[in-house]
Amino acid sequence: MKTFRTRLSLILMSLVGISMLAAGISMAQVFKSSHIQALEENMAREINLLSNTTTLPKSRDIAYFTDTAKRLDHLIDSRVTFILLNGTVVGDSESDARKMKNHLDREEIKSAAAPGSVGQAIRYSTTIHQNMLYVAKHITTKDGFDGYVRLSMSLAAVQEGMQKGWSLMIGGLVLLFLLAALVSYRVAMGLTRPLEQITKVAHRISKLDYDARVDFERKDEIGQLGLAINGMADSLQQQVKHIRDNEDLLQSVLSNMTGGIVMVDTDNRIALVNLEAERMLRMKNVDIIGKLYHDIKRSYELTKFMDEGIASKEYRREERTIYDPEEKILHFDSVPMFENDGCYRGTLFLLQDVTEIRKLEVMRSEFVANVSHELKTPIAAVKGFAETLLSGGVKDEDVARSFLQIIYDEGDRLNRLIGDILELSKIESRRVPLEYEPVHVRSLLASIFEVLASSAKSHSIVLMMEVPDELYMEADEDRLRQIFMNLLSNAISYTLEGGRVKVSVETVGEGEDENIRFLISDTGIGIPKKDLPRIFERFYRVDKARSRSSGGTGLGLSIVKHLVELHHGTVRVESKTGQGTTFILDLPLLHELN
Repeated sequence: MKTFRTRLSLILMSLVGISMLAAGISMAQVFKSSHIQALEENMAREINLLSNTTTLPKSRDIAYFTDTAKRLDHLIDSRVTFILLNGTVVGDSESDARKMKNHLDREEIKSAAAPGSVGQAIRYSTTIHQNMLYVAKHITTKDGFDGYVRLSMSLAAVQEGMQKGWSLMIGGLVLLFLLAALVSYRVAMGLTRPLEQITKVAHRISKLDYDARVDFERKDEIGQLGLAINGMADSLQQQVKHIRDNEDLLQSVLSNMTGGIVMVDTDNRIALVNLEAERMLRMKNVDIIGKLYHDIKRSYELTKFMDEGIASKEYRREERTIYDPEEKILHFDSVPMFENDGCYRGTLFLLQDVTEIRKLEVMRSEFVANVSHELKTPIAAVKGFAETLLSGGVKDEDVARSFLQIIYDEGDRLNRLIGDILELSKIESRRVPLEYEPVHVRSLLASIFEVLASSAKSHSIVLMMEVPDELYMEADEDRLRQIFMNLLSNAISYTLEGGRVKVSVETVGEGEDENIRFLISDTGIGIPKKDLPRIFERFYRVDKARSRSSGGTGLGLSIVKHLVELHHGTVRVESKTGQGTTFILDLPLLHELN
């Protein structure tokens, strides 16, 4: 209907436009001709007037004729040129007459050659670079001048008038166009508007806008068609709402599952991927949906398992190690999907990352083995020496006393080991609440140095400290003391006689990110490069013999690491064999209030 309305409007506007254009062209031609004719007649009268009122001698005095031409130009506002009968220019109001060519062949001069004739021509002036109207007449004055007087005027005014005429004509044409469009629109409106509305509503519904409705009331066939469209839209809206609710529920379930889901259809193309599977595969949904499952080239093991599951069309489950690029352990389930009639619809693959679970199981096993080993050693010593004493095999009182001392030392070591295990267990389970308070860093380290001074002195080890006296930090003082006691005790134990243990403190960062950096360095035996990544593990010892002789439990650095993390800090180590070790702790200056 819109096409019919548009065609009618175009026909009317075209007729009006053609008529207006023809009238405008005719009017423009008439206007131009009449205006130019009036200019020619006026310029001819001006030539007659100046020939009778101006002194024009017979001489060829170019200076005189030039001055006269300029004076007349100023009076009549036209370019004035004096030309002899042989075509020589002897004066011009705008150009140097000596440089002007012979004008005998100019059209206006030729036309004015006959007695009493007025010559005229229109052409582009190369001298002043404009379209000009030239009017010339042969005159003979009483002062003896016999030649031509030519007046010329720019046609810019004529062209300006023409432009105004065209502007008026175009304006009228536009107004007529608008009037014709309004009339045609009003004529076609009553017939086409209802059908246009129905068409728009149908298009909106086809674009999934199910809220679109026809809002007019008519009793004829068009009205019945509108009611039918509205009824169809209501039905579609209810069905789509039900489908969307089910899709939202399914999507919510898939998005919140802790395992990955990948569905492959009967064409071996990926039909469904949830968020967890995207994360595990490191691929976006839009990059893999609709593609062959072989295009998932993240892991050979995954593709191989999918091949086996699709080929067998049976339920399968197993764990496989993949590298993507780090090592992961994934638990795979393959579930074939069949309709009630037994028709195969595809295969569902469930992916579960069990890497951390398996690591925890290994850590638990290693912890139990390490604890058993660490407990067994002192218990075996205590039991052996006690049996020797009980059997009466030791008669020497000094030997018996040394045996009892060993039993006491091993019991003490066993007590420390059990205490460290319990302490580490509480720290790891976050059952150690920290009591933050202002701590004067220098005073804290000085008190720790006093406790360790005797141990350092016995090994001729120098303790050094570089700490700003005014430095305070917010921390749990008891736990901070535990951190530095462990680190400094280790530094003294692994430093040879005559060595040095030094603590340096500085502030790093600014504002909320301002931290205090502690550097605990020694000149000890150092740590081999291969052992550096594992020194914070429980029961890990670099030098087992030296650790046992010093009474260490192998849990100190693990406790340090967990306590530093509870303070929201970091700890790292730098060391070279034979050159000493430096532990670097970064702890927040202030803590946010919870």
